[in-house]
Amino acid sequence: MTPAELSRTVLRSVRGAVEEQELSVTVPARIVVGPPPRPGCGDYASNVALQLAGPAGRPAREVAEILRKRLAGSAGIARVEIAGPGFLNFTLGDGALVALVREVLARGEEYGASSAGRAPGSTDAVAGPAANGPVAAGPMANGPVPAGAREAVVAEALARIDAVAGTPGREAVGHPALVPAPYDLATLTARLGSDEARWVLLRPAAHDRVRVPERPVQRESNPRFQVQYAHARVRALLRNAGDLGLVSEPGDVWPSSTAAAGGSSSAGPAPEQAPGHGATDPSALPGPQALQALRTLLATYPSVIDVAARLRAPDRVVRHLEATAEAFFRWHDVCPPLPVGEQKPLAVHRARLALAEAAGTVLANGLRLLGISAPAHL
Repeated sequence: MTPAELSRTVLRSVRGAVEEQELSVTVPARIVVGPPPRPGCGDYASNVALQLAGPAGRPAREVAEILRKRLAGSAGIARVEIAGPGFLNFTLGDGALVALVREVLARGEEYGASSAGRAPGSTDAVAGPAANGPVAAGPMANGPVPAGAREAVVAEALARIDAVAGTPGREAVGHPALVPAPYDLATLTARLGSDEARWVLLRPAAHDRVRVPERPVQRESNPRFQVQYAHARVRALLRNAGDLGLVSEPGDVWPSSTAAAGGSSSAGPAPEQAPGHGATDPSALPGPQALQALRTLLATYPSVIDVAARLRAPDRVVRHLEATAEAFFRWHDVCPPLPVGEQKPLAVHRARLALAEAAGTVLANGLRLLGISAPAHL
């Protein structure tokens, strides 16, 4: 279940409560769900009960309980809990991750595009600066160029984002006033290279100034390098898997016999139980936390594209890619996608490889929107 699907499910529960006169409110046009505020609070959270409490004239926790009862047992939802003043926390069913990975891999370059949009490179994508065909690695192509390096690169990225978000032509509206870059695009590209130049121009929010490094740093402390390195690492995993005759297949990324027990298996590390303690909440262990963070980032990528288009903020995409790369490496270190040493390839390795491939797909799609290369080798 994706965040969009969960949002529609919650919206149906509100509509049902109104139709059956459990709540007397105007049904909202949409309901926002997002990552929970901290680990251990489920997969997603929503403040819809707090929003409806005032119009309904009832305490938020009472509204939340009405919705919780309606949502309990819904397909794809394993558990609904009420937290704090009335937040709803959702834990998805066991098949949610498998369904997400299948969707990402099935859609490929189209993942993140709305039903009204097309991925860059599609023949019927909306025309705009570099919106069609392969992403150029250099400065903007022919056509009117906004004044200033930052304005030019932001306008180009927004044209691509608009194309996949299904909002073509919005680039004509413009974007928030940008703090100018200290150098022109040619100077930045000569100094940093095309990818680094674009990254430093796109990363800050509109009101923040551009920080230009003395030179590009090719290590993980550089966010742009880490994102590209994560993508290259995925491609290397797939090449090495091919050498082993291992094919990715969405499935359970934890060995079923050990994940609950907190032990280890021949498939690699499973969540570890803290020494000297009794049973540990699995959601508080590093493995499940890393997996949940990565799953949430992959699932919310399409909504990030929509927000970036609506707010004219390509920096939202940049920061989402940075978080995705970081989450990928944290998960990768706990759950090796490939057999280690004398281990034999198992179903869990195929599942982990599929999740890694899905992460690589999101990273590649996001980099493509920004006009930055997604290298297979680094």
